[in-house]
Amino acid sequence: MVQDTRALALTFEVSGLPPVKTEALSIFAAGHRQATRVRALLEAACAAAQQTGWTPLAGPIEVDLILRCPPGHRTSDASTLLGGVCAVLQDKKRVANIGLAHLGVLVDVALYVDDRQIRRLSYREEPAEDFSYQVRVADASAVV
Repeated sequence: MVQDTRALALTFEVSGLPPVKTEALSIFAAGHRQATRVRALLEAACAAAQQTGWTPLAGPIEVDLILRCPPGHRTSDASTLLGGVCAVLQDKKRVANIGLAHLGVLVDVALYVDDRQIRRLSYREEPAEDFSYQVRVADASAVV
């Protein structure tokens, strides 16, 4: 019997604020005002995936986001934060209508194929001195 040694969940931390998805313009467009946040999330996801040997999930998934921020300083609502994080972590090659060359090797960072796989989303806020967030992507087919 062959044991499946794939990681079923990946959790990682990112400093600063998550990218937000609030407009029709793709957050992947070169020079977009969310570019720094997009790059920080991609770099953190890439490092976590490389450390664990993560391969993009193709089945049902769950995504958890924990935002840490100074009390009273939340910058966006939960839906735009979740939308931005999920847009960045899915396979970007499907966004064929814009150039992604400015992302360099980060264009290949994907934790799952696409948002249609999401079966459960969670969002939570925790008080903190500085902005940061934790992302967890997990295989939802393994959840009992």
